[in-house]
Amino acid sequence: MGLRQFFERIEPKVQKGGPWEAYFPIYEMFESLIFSPSTVTHAAPHARSHVDMKRIMIFVVLAVAPCTLFGFYNVGLQVNSAIELYGASGWRSSLISALGIGFDATSLFANAVHGFLYFLPIYLTTLVVGGIWEVLFATVRRHEVNEGFAVTSILYTLIMPPDVPLWQVALGISFGVVIGKEVFGGTGKNFLNPALTGRAFLYFAYPAYMSGNEIWTPVDGFSGATALAVSASDGHEALGEAGITWLDAFYGTIQGCIGETSTVACLIGLAFLLLTKIGNYRMVLGCLIGMIALSSLLNWVGSDSNPMFAMPWYWHLVIGGYAFGLVFMVTEPVSGAHTNLGRYIYGALIGVMVVLIRVINPAFPEGMMLAILFGNVFAPLIDHFVVQANIRWRARRYAAV
Repeated sequence: MGLRQFFERIEPKVQKGGPWEAYFPIYEMFESLIFSPSTVTHAAPHARSHVDMKRIMIFVVLAVAPCTLFGFYNVGLQVNSAIELYGASGWRSSLISALGIGFDATSLFANAVHGFLYFLPIYLTTLVVGGIWEVLFATVRRHEVNEGFAVTSILYTLIMPPDVPLWQVALGISFGVVIGKEVFGGTGKNFLNPALTGRAFLYFAYPAYMSGNEIWTPVDGFSGATALAVSASDGHEALGEAGITWLDAFYGTIQGCIGETSTVACLIGLAFLLLTKIGNYRMVLGCLIGMIALSSLLNWVGSDSNPMFAMPWYWHLVIGGYAFGLVFMVTEPVSGAHTNLGRYIYGALIGVMVVLIRVINPAFPEGMMLAILFGNVFAPLIDHFVVQANIRWRARRYAAV
């Protein structure tokens, strides 16, 4: 006899007027605990399993932790390596000197501390400014502050250059939260990724700060291009002359945004998201297939004037923000496609677009951000056509019976 059948059998006896009336409060308590949820969702996203919104956000934060920790180390590594040549300056260097930590680029601790001092102001600014907007909209709508901002804040911080001005950080997260999410109803109703929306706003509003060489290693007198910038101008073969090997790019010990340089850290996060079923493998697979297919086709076509045509897919994978976007942005469930076939198409569209932007458009050496936002816009349309195709297929099948 199952538990439900047991309760149904004893229910007439414990109801008021029954022989076990005195046990009615105990029966009512156990029935509510076992068969009734303690909370009921009234707004999207609706819970369909024990993995609720809070657990999803916690899982994503855990998945991005390797990128965050490696970001501390790599930013510190780049800064300390440059300080050996150009000297130290700024309040961070003064603080590190006062603490006696030093600027040894071979020291894991010294690199991590120095990188953390660049991460912390950006993250605190993001939390404070974005939190104000979240609280304001929650107050006006009379609902609790959603946990979704915990993920938005950390992802937004990790896709920032380490030397970005804090007023731009505040402006970008304001745009991302308000225009990218809240005006559409908040978490679960946004069709654009809020972190990427804020980053894209800064990219087009202040391109010198978002794509200049000086921002990647914030040391006075140092200027060095990113791997994508070198490849766009001289081809990926020139990366070896610049001292960047494929393994350097794979491990992430190169210049770039705070948390998106390490493909290894991103793959660790991807494994966690897939094991916990927070990320959907169809989106990941589609994005990889689209990128590999088009980059291989362009390698075969070739170009005498554009060196990016010759870049193989395995270089596209490890430089720029491709790996980070693939793991934490493409798999974002709200702004992506929701049908299984649509997820393959959605991922493939992003994979194709990132190569097109990187190779064909010389104005944008990095294309993952724009490709994902492009996919976000087309995700509802992709789902619509997939659903309509299923309806037509079933109609033909039943008509043939």
